Amino acid sequence: MQVIQQDTPLTSEFAGQIVGKDEVKVQSKVSGNVVEKYVTGGQFVQAGQPLYKIDSRQYESAVLQAQANLAQSEATLSNAETDLNRYRQLLSSQAIAEQTVATQQAQVNSYSAQASANAALLRKAQQDLADTVIYAPMSGQLSVDDVAVGTFAAAGNTNLVTIGSSNPVFAQFSISESDYLKFMNNAAMQGGNGMSPTVSITLSDGTVYPIDGQIVQSDRALSNNTGTLTVKALFDNPDGLLLPGMFARVRLSGEVVPNAILVPQRAVQQLLGKSFVMVVGEDGKSKAQAVTLGDKVGSYYIIKDGLTAADVVVVEGLSNLQEGVDLTVTMVTADDMGFSLTSDPTLFDSNTIAAADSKK
Repeated sequence: MQVIQQDTPLTSEFAGQIVGKDEVKVQSKVSGNVVEKYVTGGQFVQAGQPLYKIDSRQYESAVLQAQANLAQSEATLSNAETDLNRYRQLLSSQAIAEQTVATQQAQVNSYSAQASANAALLRKAQQDLADTVIYAPMSGQLSVDDVAVGTFAAAGNTNLVTIGSSNPVFAQFSISESDYLKFMNNAAMQGGNGMSPTVSITLSDGTVYPIDGQIVQSDRALSNNTGTLTVKALFDNPDGLLLPGMFARVRLSGEVVPNAILVPQRAVQQLLGKSFVMVVGEDGKSKAQAVTLGDKVGSYYIIKDGLTAADVVVVEGLSNLQEGVDLTVTMVTADDMGFSLTSDPTLFDSNTIAAADSKK
């Protein structure tokens, strides 16, 4: 196979999964049976849109009781204030003792505090009544596991429905410690202070998503179980194509190596800590050529030293091939051999991804 020479972006690919950027489990602030349902599962809703109504009868009664208690305490306070004003007039003419006025003032203060407490209880009862109608806290799509009318909702405990935003979304994936250090070193050499590669995703059917994303979040530490760092890239999703839970192949593209020499990884052999490839010599015989390896790019190695674009490397029959053997050369192409500048499609193995997630 002819050695390939071309401008090559340094890329890395990882198994990833689409997750919602925002997701809220909707719960009721008050307890009671669901008596009305204004939406259906899977529906798109806007922030502030009513979703459910809780049986409000007990809360209506509580408001009436609180109003009556407040009215009673305000009437008592008003009567006590009237008496206090009269006592003060009598005190000015020394018709009553000063202690009587002081006692009445303390009584007024007590009734005033009681009225304030009853006013607070009324506001609480009114808020509970208002909370019997449950509104969407954000815009997004509802889950299909919404509860039915008649369900008893315990305040702050029963999940009525989940709302998730669909635009934008995250592609979440994990990178190894060595990949993290490589990205940071590349960023430092380019004068940056963080990871900033171009991020693209390929869906499970091989479709390349047309909108690039950007890394916006990374975990504070490596996982103790897997030794990897969880990273999130943000993607616009205007058409709603990306759904939470979908698997994707995440590709990070960094700097471009100009005129990079590429050979298939299967052509490279290791011996005593050194790397070499078998090339077809000018005399048609096999020749072991020492090489210096660079980064992996898909099915290839970038060769830093040891080969030129004019070289032809052996990619088949290497296990029994020795140096100096006459070769019958059959030229093959990358397409013939299934070589690619992208990573192994087995990255889409959902079982592998799930197993990795379970170890976090």
